[in-house]
Amino acid sequence: MLRYLPGLLLLLWQLLLLPPPAVPGPLDRPGFLRLGTRGPGGNPGRRPAPAAPTGTPYSGAGQHGGARGAGVCKSMPLDLVFIIDSSRSVRPLEFTKVKTFVSRVIDTLDIGPADTRVAVVNYASTVKIEFHLQTHSDKQSLKQAVARITPLSTGTMSGLAIQTAMDEAFTVEAGARGPASNIPKVAIIVTDGRPQDQVNEVAARAQASGIELYAVGVDRADMESLKMMASEPLDEHVFYVETYGVIEKLSSRFQETFCALDPCALGTHQCQHVCVSDGEGKHHCECSQGYSLNADKKTCSVIDKCALNTHGCEHICVNDRTGSYHCECYEGYTLNEDRKTCSAQDQCALGTHGCQHICVNDRAGSHHCECYEGYTLNEDKKTCSVRNQCALGSHGCQHICVNDGAASYHCDCYTGYTLNEDKKTCSAIAEARRLISTEDACACEATLAFQDKVSSYLQRLNTKLDDILEKLQASEYGQIHR
Repeated sequence: MLRYLPGLLLLLWQLLLLPPPAVPGPLDRPGFLRLGTRGPGGNPGRRPAPAAPTGTPYSGAGQHGGARGAGVCKSMPLDLVFIIDSSRSVRPLEFTKVKTFVSRVIDTLDIGPADTRVAVVNYASTVKIEFHLQTHSDKQSLKQAVARITPLSTGTMSGLAIQTAMDEAFTVEAGARGPASNIPKVAIIVTDGRPQDQVNEVAARAQASGIELYAVGVDRADMESLKMMASEPLDEHVFYVETYGVIEKLSSRFQETFCALDPCALGTHQCQHVCVSDGEGKHHCECSQGYSLNADKKTCSVIDKCALNTHGCEHICVNDRTGSYHCECYEGYTLNEDRKTCSAQDQCALGTHGCQHICVNDRAGSHHCECYEGYTLNEDKKTCSVRNQCALGSHGCQHICVNDGAASYHCDCYTGYTLNEDKKTCSAIAEARRLISTEDACACEATLAFQDKVSSYLQRLNTKLDDILEKLQASEYGQIHR
């Protein structure tokens, strides 16, 4: 008996290591795929390539995108329409999760006019096309548009939503590509309730028109309705998640469905910096600026420390021969004690102040603008406008300059003088009359005497006026520069 003991113990050990038999739950029924289950061959959710509407086989590797290395997803172009339920049963936070799911699926695709085009149909008791297939041609604008979508109202008219997508979203006018392009038409409907209208007939018509339908059910979704809407085989087109909290995880399932394997996207490339896809499952590594690729073709070494932008220099980073660096400052600045930051020596000396007339340095290291005499500073605190043409001293008036506004003036004369025809010089009136009354105006001597006296008076007056103007200008200059 003892000789059989080792064999019995080995058999008992194997029995203990066997997992317990699975107990079928209420959701473990054929016809739909629950998050976490695996499809045929051990690949989660991976399905055979579906046929295009015209009979051209759909390649998961993608004949169009597979040759490029820049995209994450190497899929054949699609006309993809999301049909999302936003009835009242979908709470605001849950609806945000749906939009996150949509954005994550978009992230896995090549988006562009010649690649995958995306539209969104929003529905409750009514149906609204949020944007068409031709509206957005890049991921950023697509995701921004998805983020702006808001819920509609009560009701769950799933059949009407599918019909609207078929009649209005999947049309050439809306951006769908025609039969000759061999571009597959795919719709993903997301709902958490039971449709309030008929879905089986409209779904059958949509599939007959060449639209491949995926149904995603959440929480209280009716499984029979999901299977009515989805394309065959059901175990590859029907998905279920128990809460909206995990719906975004389905994005990886659709990535597997629409995309070929890509080492860069899978994170198995081992590149230290940048992984570049070369297509057909191949890749190569590159380094960030300032680094060079090592002999192992995966890791990187520093080339230029200044190019790393981690030097901390406020103005200029200068590489040294020793492989290190030092900081310098722009003209008009000095390097501070920390050897990285810079302080302004003279803001006005930099010549970048923008002052039209005068730049004045302030103690705080800043500056302000001022204007020449006769000008006033404008609201931009930089440019100047003429305030008083008379104050500029270039008016040419012999006696008095009268300011008429921002840019005009006229000349006037002192009492006893009259303005000449040139509108600038003045002639005496009283002196001329007095000379005429005391001298014989008809005699030549009287005329000469009159001219001499007038000239003498004018010279004395001009001398006095020059003295007065000099004193006035000196007084105004002293007031401005106090």
